[in-house]
Amino acid sequence: MFKHRFFALLIAMTATASLAQAEPKKGPNGGMVVTSQGHPIEFVVKGQELIFYVSDDDGSSLSTKEMRGRATVQEGGKTATVRLEPAAPNMMVGKLQQPLGSKARVVFSANLHGHSLTARYVTE
Repeated sequence: MFKHRFFALLIAMTATASLAQAEPKKGPNGGMVVTSQGHPIEFVVKGQELIFYVSDDDGSSLSTKEMRGRATVQEGGKTATVRLEPAAPNMMVGKLQQPLGSKARVVFSANLHGHSLTARYVTE
């Protein structure tokens, strides 16, 4: 009986570990997609520009006109905060002092219509 429980636990742990290491979902703009409060948020880096594409829970573009947000970037032991500005039709855009390297951690935080959106990314 103990052997069967141990084996079942081992299978469950292996399945959980493989889910945790799954590749991030890619969005239509080639970036990583994370869902926050039912809203898919795609993160794209173009040079020194951070771009977040925000979608509604049904996948359609969500207007960011009234949205306020920021990105917190951790890289090389340093942390920087980048103010994000709305851009049509569904983008939040910010500018970095220098291009991001690989393995930088980026946290998107925004408020829209009384609720908060947060998404975490690690650059490739």
